[in-house]
Amino acid sequence: MIRVLNIISDTNIGGAGRVLMNYLQYTDRTHFETLVALPRGSLLKFSLEKLGATICEVDGIADRSFSWGDVKELRKLIRKVQPDLVHTHGTLSGRVAAKLCRVPIVFTRHSAFPVPNHLKMGPGRWLNKGLNEFLANQIIAVSPAAAENLMDGGISLDKITVMMNGVAPVARSSYDVCNTFCQEYHIPEKRFTMGILARIEPYKGHMHIIEAAQMLKKQGREFTILIAGTGTFEPQLQEEVKKRHLEDEVLFLGFQREVAPFLSVLDVQLNASYGTETSSLSILEGMSMGVPAIVSSYGGNPWLIDDGEDGLIFPNRDSEALAKCMAKLMDEPKTLAKMRKRAVELFHQRFTGEIFAKKVEQVYYDVLKGVTHGTKYN
Repeated sequence: MIRVLNIISDTNIGGAGRVLMNYLQYTDRTHFETLVALPRGSLLKFSLEKLGATICEVDGIADRSFSWGDVKELRKLIRKVQPDLVHTHGTLSGRVAAKLCRVPIVFTRHSAFPVPNHLKMGPGRWLNKGLNEFLANQIIAVSPAAAENLMDGGISLDKITVMMNGVAPVARSSYDVCNTFCQEYHIPEKRFTMGILARIEPYKGHMHIIEAAQMLKKQGREFTILIAGTGTFEPQLQEEVKKRHLEDEVLFLGFQREVAPFLSVLDVQLNASYGTETSSLSILEGMSMGVPAIVSSYGGNPWLIDDGEDGLIFPNRDSEALAKCMAKLMDEPKTLAKMRKRAVELFHQRFTGEIFAKKVEQVYYDVLKGVTHGTKYN
């Protein structure tokens, strides 16, 4: 039995936590025991325990990557539980603690972000390369975009394993559940409905969706756009919707604990991100139930959607191109129907939780055998 200690600093349920939950649903429990170190009081605790993980609550580490105090606490924990391998998710403290305890380390890069110039060249690049390669036997990048981001900072390809996220399929909600959902949020019946499920932050591209909506309204089209989620940009976005007189077309739903009803009422899912996007879980969940997507060309999106097959890709930050894609699927029901079918097919070929779990566990086997060759399991 291989004992793996995952370390995650999130106090809320974010993308990294959801990836871990998806993995736990499909882990090979005959060969792997999963422990998770997380901040005391984290909202992840209940869900991870329910999925069979052994939880180790840690004082400190909450929503931060590094502090020497956190290293001290995690070092104590590693010595106590004696894992065969440590897998960290966005916490440098965990990698340092594991290194000090001489335990093999896997690190997952869940996002991509602009690499500062001082890390792209000169001493900063070599320091970043040396530190990250010293503190990881292997790095999992959840899309080619995440891998490119790592290499921009000097990290060698042979330290990186690329694999797209995988998720559990989401069952389509019943007619009654969808009807109740639509009544609760005053969603017009039989209206072409598009939606985005994401944090409401500027880099998620909501403004481009609003601009595209205004273009479609000027064409005399009838449609509804659902915005699910919360974030710091929400007040400004709501004000922009009022300013553009789109209150009847654009509806704010707030945080959605259950994604199935939201996805089930959509004709098309939207993703207009121009920052941090690597492997959108909501796009994959929509694909599993046959919801095509219109996505920006940023980051990992082009590796999730085959343009013209299970959705459409528009040039990053191009609101007019986005509007044209939306109009195309509104006008071509046969194309939309083909995309629905293709989305399910591609999901089962590439993005299931079973496929993802096997790839993760192959990395574990390789690390414990001392293999670091940057194999592309995709």
